[in-house]
Amino acid sequence: MSDSDGIQTQKKLVAALLDGRRYPHAAKSVRVIETHISWVLLAGRYAYKIKKALNLGFLDFTALAARRFYCMEEIRLNRRLAPEIYLDVISIGGTPEQPGFGAHPAREYAVRMKRFASTAPMDRLLSRNLVTPGHMDSLAATLARFHGGLPAAEAGSAFGTVAAIRAAALQNFEQLQPLLKEPADIKAAGELHRATEAACTACENRFEERRARGLVRECHGDLHFGNIALIGGEPVPFDGIEFNPELRWIDVMSEIAFPVMDLMQHRRPDFAYRLLNAYLEATGDYGGVSVLRFYIAYRATVRAKVSAIRAAQAGCLSRSGAANALADCRSHLALAGDALDRKRPALIITCGLPGSGKSTFAQAALERLHAVRIRSDVERKRLFGLAPLANSRSPAGGGLYGAAATHRTYARLLELARELLVAGFPVIVDAAFLKQDERDPFRELARLLAVPFAIASTEAGEATLKARILKRQQQANDASEADLAVLDELRATRQPLSLQERDCAVVIHNGEGSNIAKDEPAWKKLERLLIPSR
Repeated sequence: MSDSDGIQTQKKLVAALLDGRRYPHAAKSVRVIETHISWVLLAGRYAYKIKKALNLGFLDFTALAARRFYCMEEIRLNRRLAPEIYLDVISIGGTPEQPGFGAHPAREYAVRMKRFASTAPMDRLLSRNLVTPGHMDSLAATLARFHGGLPAAEAGSAFGTVAAIRAAALQNFEQLQPLLKEPADIKAAGELHRATEAACTACENRFEERRARGLVRECHGDLHFGNIALIGGEPVPFDGIEFNPELRWIDVMSEIAFPVMDLMQHRRPDFAYRLLNAYLEATGDYGGVSVLRFYIAYRATVRAKVSAIRAAQAGCLSRSGAANALADCRSHLALAGDALDRKRPALIITCGLPGSGKSTFAQAALERLHAVRIRSDVERKRLFGLAPLANSRSPAGGGLYGAAATHRTYARLLELARELLVAGFPVIVDAAFLKQDERDPFRELARLLAVPFAIASTEAGEATLKARILKRQQQANDASEADLAVLDELRATRQPLSLQERDCAVVIHNGEGSNIAKDEPAWKKLERLLIPSR
């Protein structure tokens, strides 16, 4: 039987399954959603996914045995993140015109899932501006836990090798370029193809290092926001890749690059950098930023390819739907090109007493400036094997906060800042920086790398500082351990900015009731300081 014959038989089956009486449960009406690789039948409380008998190169569902196997894999893999959705695999017997669930011999198999609201997929919520910063934080925490609990790829496997990464990236173009008809589209894809090859070559050593460190794992594999549902107020990833292990046994940074890219595509770079920073802070995987641009471009190209396939599939879309799919392909190609081309390194350090709003500023800045933040409170504890909210029980000026530990912490911050700047990202180092010898190495780093440098000096009144510190201690929800004794000590030893430092400093007034995010004069001055000198 040819692929087209198999699809035609399946279409008859799907048409018959639109009759709610054929289901083993109540289903007053049945609706079908068609994608480029499956049909999903929405019947009562359940959804049934039937895989199309297709061979698209990157997947092959032509044999019934293959479709059964991949249905089982879909259940196994997706239960890791969405056990409440993925239920079981059910056989469908009978004839295409008179099918029966559970009948044998099976002529088809379906993944049975618990339905969720049609408004739950987060791509729809993003388009309606119903996604919150808290959703980004929750998703980052979920992905950090998920990735942290996965085993690494075996040393002898081909997963995550330079050859595998290159093959996956270039296969996108092999499958995409024949679908493009317009000269401008063909040219854009060709330029991106060459840029992708060059970027892959430049990242080869990093790919190998990360694989050796065990950062290639069996991930979700297709983590755009159409595959993340908001259920019970929490983002729940679903519909991970089951059909090709090479597409899910990947670097964890390739995984996080997908939702980051998708947020950029949805014109929410603020959310993209909030998600990225929350993930990096939770995992400590700042080294992954060195390959992030490549993976953002790769993920954007994947989505461009999927849109091009949809646009080319006769019968799946209306004429306007095909035009929209082609437009989506083009915008993803543009995003991919921008990810590889655009580098904006700049270095910002904070300076201020505990409670003056350094972290509040840094959070607002990373979202506005599309930057990567490094927090001294978090990295200090990471150096000593402690979780961010763990209490080190260090005395003022001792333990984790003694001179040796503080020197080690600032050295680590400097190391991370250098790596992130070389990767081409704006960097915010969120630390007290109350002494000249703490600030000088960072200003020198910016000079050596020829990147813009700025100091964000945060200020607040005495009563506000004390009130914030006491509140933070009561809530115990922040990595900082500074108390009122530490405040007094740091105030006494604080060294003011030099005249030279003041030239590149912005004072951030963060008193009670102030809103850093809306202090436009301060932001405008900061943005002027970050314009590269010519």
